[in-house]
Amino acid sequence: MRTAAFKSYKNGYFTFWFENGEELAFEEVHPRVLKQFDLKNDKSLIDKDFRITFIEDGDDDNPIYRVESLKPL
Repeated sequence: MRTAAFKSYKNGYFTFWFENGEELAFEEVHPRVLKQFDLKNDKSLIDKDFRITFIEDGDDDNPIYRVESLKPL
């Protein structure tokens, strides 16, 4: 689990900035997370810090990142 701030939802990607300055765009978010947090529409979540758990799927040439859980800080 890492700490990251939610930055945006654009063109089908959920962008988070991590505590180390890394930016990562997620193609998928677990439906349970989207039920809890309306990342697509709720502007109040922008710049909010979360504890985030994610997985990397796909292959080395085409990785797909999926948010598995979010916990607000």
